[in-house]
Amino acid sequence: MIANHIHDALDQVRRMQELVHEKRHFHGYSGLARLISGTTACVAAIVLCSSHIPADPQAHLVVWGVVLAISLVANYAGLAYWFCTDHDVRRNPLMLKPALDAVPALGAGAVVSVALILRGNYDLLIGCWMLFYGLAQVAYRLSLPKGIYQGGVWYLGWGAICLLLPDLHFLNPWPMGIAFLVGEGYGGYTLLKLKKETHHE
Repeated sequence: MIANHIHDALDQVRRMQELVHEKRHFHGYSGLARLISGTTACVAAIVLCSSHIPADPQAHLVVWGVVLAISLVANYAGLAYWFCTDHDVRRNPLMLKPALDAVPALGAGAVVSVALILRGNYDLLIGCWMLFYGLAQVAYRLSLPKGIYQGGVWYLGWGAICLLLPDLHFLNPWPMGIAFLVGEGYGGYTLLKLKKETHHE
């Protein structure tokens, strides 16, 4: 009898822990936006392999810049939609604070990117982009599901490989296209799963 009461009490504690953990999750990012970002990167790789884009670092920079712009618009439009449609967030804007977690890593990545471009070190760009984006993802380990953290580790690994491989050149778009298709696809699936589980509660 006492054992049953202890078992019930432990179950209640576990349920409370799961509820607290769920409340800590940040729901401002869109899984669909992540899928759009990954697909856009893959499409960009296909376009860059075509004869329509010259084999020139500046031309490739423009295409990757377009990918970045589309990704930013998609992701922050999702964040704005969450803010506008969630009454709790409008009452407490501090719930948006986790969105700032990635800013230091992304800001540092922007500075390093500009420095590399100014020095003409284009071949290091893709590896650096993946490393800093990976750091931005692992920064969410306390506010987003572990799948986002795992995606960050994926980007960190790819970034390290791209930086260490001597024959990997900036004009080869496939490392970037494949890494982001898989990474953003997994991240999008993780966020869509979180949204589905939340709605079922």
